[in-house]
Amino acid sequence: MTPLRMTGRGLACEAGGFDIDPRTPVARAVITHAHADHVVRGCGAYLAAREGAHVLRSRLGNDALVRFVEYGESVVLDGIRLSLHPAGHILGSAQVRVEHRGRVTVFSGDYKLQPDPTCTPFEPLRCHCFITESTFGLPVYRWDDPAQVLADIRAWWRSNREAGRASVLFAYVLGKAQRVLAGLDPAIGPIFTHASVEEMNRRYRMSGVGLPNTAAVEAAGRKADFGRALILAPPSARRTSWMKTFGECSTALVSGWMRLRGMRRRRGVDRGFALSDHADWPGLMEAVAATGAGEVLVTHGYVDPVVRMLREKGLDAKPLTAKPAEDETTEDRPPRALGPQAWEFP
Repeated sequence: MTPLRMTGRGLACEAGGFDIDPRTPVARAVITHAHADHVVRGCGAYLAAREGAHVLRSRLGNDALVRFVEYGESVVLDGIRLSLHPAGHILGSAQVRVEHRGRVTVFSGDYKLQPDPTCTPFEPLRCHCFITESTFGLPVYRWDDPAQVLADIRAWWRSNREAGRASVLFAYVLGKAQRVLAGLDPAIGPIFTHASVEEMNRRYRMSGVGLPNTAAVEAAGRKADFGRALILAPPSARRTSWMKTFGECSTALVSGWMRLRGMRRRRGVDRGFALSDHADWPGLMEAVAATGAGEVLVTHGYVDPVVRMLREKGLDAKPLTAKPAEDETTEDRPPRALGPQAWEFP
């Protein structure tokens, strides 16, 4: 039986005294990656992959107690052997491998199998129990070759440049924006960014990831040549006064959700490019098969279709559903800290 279970605060390993991506502050938190919905401030101590140190600090600040470990490095907590392994989702993203009494459980976190020059590729891990996400767990979600998607983005940019209008490309600030940026061609024109994107670009560069030169829109000022430019911005900027800076422009959104017909119109953009940092349907099936796991727990997304398909393949597949926070009971609470050492990862 896996030592991991869902509680009111998220996925917990009570035998080891830690929680994975908790929703509320706990004594010891293992963080799979630095997206805001996976990181909560106020935990006693954190464990995370060293590759993502700079981006995680952008969420936690410099005062949080964080132990950064290399991929594959083991930490032993009360008989539980814990290690982090590449998930291929964004810079520093990790799967969590938990070994207890000879049985191995792997929590995938968010992951993708497609190539991405801005982070370490997904590493298949053999295990007895695999806990997989299912964000895009429907057969309709099948990703095109990312090289072709990036070529389409560059062609859209060239077309706009020739028409003298700015190209505003909306993408998630952390991970997606940098992946797209790595595939752009600065010879087409200048590349500008929203300040929030530029900050994450800076942290990626601090981590050793090579990216084309960019400049924040706010620093460039109104005299910048936006008519030839591509501007990377978060989706939240779409309906703000910030957009008035560029005058006539064409807009596009980069997201796996663009695979659905009508999504571009519903999101109010001119173009949609289906590029995701999550595994598609074939990728989910491939990842599960590579683990050799007989037991698969499915969470976070289209759970039921994935469970049904895996059962048809002969696997012991079950949904793993998060409990509402208000269902937390006394036994669900974090381990009581006995002293400073109880709040640290040894």
